[in-house]
Amino acid sequence: MNRSFRLMRRHVVMLSLACAGLSSAGLTTAVHAQAQWPSKPIRFVVPYPPGGPLDTIARLLAEKVKVSLGQPVVVENKPGAGGNIGVDLIAKAQPDGYSLVMGAVATHAINPWLFSKIPYDAVKDFAPVALVASVPNVLVVNQDFADKNKIRTLADLVAYAQANPGKLNYGSGGAGSAGHLAGELLGARAQIKMVHIPYQGAAPAKLALLSGQSDFMFDNLASAAPLIKENKVVALAVTTSARAQMLPNVPTVEQSGIKPFDIGTWFGVFTTAGTPAAVLEKLHTAYAQALADPDVAKRLVEMGSNAKPLSSAQFAEMVKQELDKYKDLVKLSGAQVN
Repeated sequence: MNRSFRLMRRHVVMLSLACAGLSSAGLTTAVHAQAQWPSKPIRFVVPYPPGGPLDTIARLLAEKVKVSLGQPVVVENKPGAGGNIGVDLIAKAQPDGYSLVMGAVATHAINPWLFSKIPYDAVKDFAPVALVASVPNVLVVNQDFADKNKIRTLADLVAYAQANPGKLNYGSGGAGSAGHLAGELLGARAQIKMVHIPYQGAAPAKLALLSGQSDFMFDNLASAAPLIKENKVVALAVTTSARAQMLPNVPTVEQSGIKPFDIGTWFGVFTTAGTPAAVLEKLHTAYAQALADPDVAKRLVEMGSNAKPLSSAQFAEMVKQELDKYKDLVKLSGAQVN
């Protein structure tokens, strides 16, 4: 073997060892970084305006998680495009666990089918961290309308619609909203014709119901509960498969004879897809502990949440199932946002 060949082989071996060293050093650095996580504040985006239920819970959770992780959790409101703007910020963030978003049934199950163009993939771009709440909607009827037509059950409402095709109307917070989709599903399952009246949000839809401009609506349980207790509306059924703890005497839609029917409002914490498993596990543990805190648990009960603790993997599977379910419902409604 000549001298030049031996020197060449020596350089190749040395270069290989150097590359292996760099690779090992990089791996060691990455492992160390994950072990030290978090080492800086965490950004927690709420894709809706301040003051709403998601914002309130996000801020309460942030205070609890800050204590367990030892770093500030900074809540930022980034509303717009039905929640798409704020959610997309996290879809495109660095996958390091320092960027979180409070996603919801709208952003991760409805909007992908409702909007003709959406900047993120609700499944591929996110790593689910923890389900926070699952709240039933409740079908509530205007009190005067119910009294006049002797409506006290969902069967009574369906019978009225069958006897008066196209006369029964219902309001919602807008085309493609959960209330609209629930109404479309009710019409399809019960084979009745109703008129949908979209409003610019749930609040004006509720005012229209109370004033008699609409006959009924599917309202958020926490929002509807005070009106039910004050006898301003009549609660006929809750939309989830299980009864609501806040309204134990009100049957579900399915218990009222219309099956299948399971629609609820849920929201939970997501981070960016590709976040290291060790970091994701730390996030899940921190939020699971926060959700078990008495202050948080009390607030969620007041909202009417029926949520059960889920692992990150279980939450991810739930999101996929919800996405599949709402594909058909949005198509049924005919709603579309360009």
